Amino acid sequence: MIRSPRIQSIAKPLAKPSLALALTALLSISLVGCGDKEAVNNQSIDDTVLAEDQSIVINNTAEPESIDPHKVSAVPEGNIIRQLFIGLVDTDRQGKTVPGMAESWESTDNKVWTFKLRDAKWSNGDPVTADDFVYSWQRLVDPNTASPYASYLVDAKVNGAEAVMNGNASVDTLGIKALDDKTVQITLIESVPYFPDMLIHTSTKPVHKNTVEQYGDDWTNADNIVVNGPYTLSDWRVNDHIELKRNPQYFDDANTVIETVTILPISSPTTDVSRYKAGEVDVSAEVPPEQFDDIKASMGDELRVAPRLCTYYYKYNTVKPPFNDARVRRALALALDRDIIAEKVMGQGQEPAYQLTPPSTNGMNNFTPQWKAWSKEKRIEEANKLLTQAGYSASNPLKFELLYNTSDNHKKIAVAFSSIIKDALGDDTVDIELVNKEWKTYLDTRRNGNYDIARSSWCGDYNEPSSFLNTLKTDNTNNHGKYSSMQFDSLLNQTLLEGVDAKQRASLYQQAEAQLDTDMPNLNMFHYVGVRLVKPYVIGFPDQDPLDVWHMKDVSIAKH
Repeated sequence: MIRSPRIQSIAKPLAKPSLALALTALLSISLVGCGDKEAVNNQSIDDTVLAEDQSIVINNTAEPESIDPHKVSAVPEGNIIRQLFIGLVDTDRQGKTVPGMAESWESTDNKVWTFKLRDAKWSNGDPVTADDFVYSWQRLVDPNTASPYASYLVDAKVNGAEAVMNGNASVDTLGIKALDDKTVQITLIESVPYFPDMLIHTSTKPVHKNTVEQYGDDWTNADNIVVNGPYTLSDWRVNDHIELKRNPQYFDDANTVIETVTILPISSPTTDVSRYKAGEVDVSAEVPPEQFDDIKASMGDELRVAPRLCTYYYKYNTVKPPFNDARVRRALALALDRDIIAEKVMGQGQEPAYQLTPPSTNGMNNFTPQWKAWSKEKRIEEANKLLTQAGYSASNPLKFELLYNTSDNHKKIAVAFSSIIKDALGDDTVDIELVNKEWKTYLDTRRNGNYDIARSSWCGDYNEPSSFLNTLKTDNTNNHGKYSSMQFDSLLNQTLLEGVDAKQRASLYQQAEAQLDTDMPNLNMFHYVGVRLVKPYVIGFPDQDPLDVWHMKDVSIAKH
């Protein structure tokens, strides 16, 4: 066990011994495997000479709840689905929108969009047709599907989507139709200039109708699944691994190199790094904060650090006491020292978050709350005042559960949050119970609203502020905290009105963030950076895409 110098420096500036000791103990968790240089392959790699074995192992942090594009809502599932299915558009290594199943698209008014499909086949040899997209989008918004992303087409302003989602119209009224086998026409109710960019999301990918209808929920089993992407599912061992094999029917198979992709569900960053060092993982998902400095010093270019359009926050259940009271939500938000979380607990380049939308998002006018400039003492004073007004004190302490999914990092943040809040508001005034659940149970618990505060994060589905802010609209299917504000909804709805230009839209997003600061449905903590290890022989793994949309079809293995 090697102790990182970072740990010694962390406790120094903390004013109160109780908090300093708690965080020092917290950050000492899992300090194993540091400095294991022996396991690292630093030999020179010629990326023009490919290895005979084109297989790769990548960690994906969690066992997916499904690989049905219309039944999931999170990043681990999306990472797998993206290898199996290709939508109308796709992204390149820099995250730019490029043709997918559609070779081209056009619109004269940003309201009626026409996509021309390329010649492509499903893995069973069937042709990919415009009807496949019509069926799939109707399935996405059909209430019988109960998709967590059903409202995505509502936010995209697809004609009829809201009525279908709410059960007030049949699915065939949705504004998508096949003009012929190779032409898809989509009609919107407002002009959406960034509409093609929205279609990079996994929820808009097509599924094979006959397979879905023949096998029901079992259509995603390895023996049944039919895909149109570069890989097909060959093996799925729950909580062990998922194996993908190259799909010879994929339209660009001639330019695909990796033959086998093995995807692991390792939730512990420490285990992830240990297996990377042991040569069992080629691309890690995370790096434990306490190992970051040692790895940075010892592993050189294998450590990849890049900005990400993701925000880490705690989601309040706004319809259940005690967090149905905005004063209580705001009190915790003021009392939390984000600098400690971002710079001490994480310390990999994360930035404290004072708005939901990451500041580098395209088309955003950033919002800075007035209280950001307040001293720590003034914030805590205001927080205590709000808590007292809400009726909480040492004689009537604020009690709540904090839900988080299994992860070393989430646990550390939860412990740090609890320590900071108690240190600020009083150990006898706040009583926090930490509740840990496995990924799928955690998702169900959060969707069903059976929590007080839930660990959450949101990564952009596309590079535009609406990708973040839409999730808090009243009827959004990802609004698990049940926040509802007519003012906020109105601001978001105005962004796509006729005549609103990009500058006005950015101003409306800023006003929407200001409304969120007033109502405080989320407790924003920090904006992510992507931190992972990539073996030097892995060629072409993207690290310039802020959305972190990686495709194994773009990767190869050099001889090593």
